[in-house]
Amino acid sequence: MSGFVRVAALGELEEDIPQRVEVSGVQVSVVRTEGQVFAVNDICTHANVSLSEGEVEDCQIECWLHGSRFDLRTGKPSGPPASRPVPVYPVKIEGDGPEAAVLVSVTQES
Repeated sequence: MSGFVRVAALGELEEDIPQRVEVSGVQVSVVRTEGQVFAVNDICTHANVSLSEGEVEDCQIECWLHGSRFDLRTGKPSGPPASRPVPVYPVKIEGDGPEAAVLVSVTQES
């Protein structure tokens, strides 16, 4: 399980409600949407504010300050004002049902 850290039980993640967690010293926004769980860096690349305070729609997270939107699958911004992507982190689900463990890794493996 190299680098993966348990951040929540699957049942603790509300649909389309970002949750900020810390993984190995990195602030991460974890989002359950469209039947999947995603993890991206919690800091907007445009304004340096928390993305977990924003809204989720169409597999994108929106920064609450200036409206930058980032694709949860790729981290790429979908338009201005942000021009740089946010890092996306691998997610694993271990177990079944609402008690399944949600694991995130911020370790860059080559």
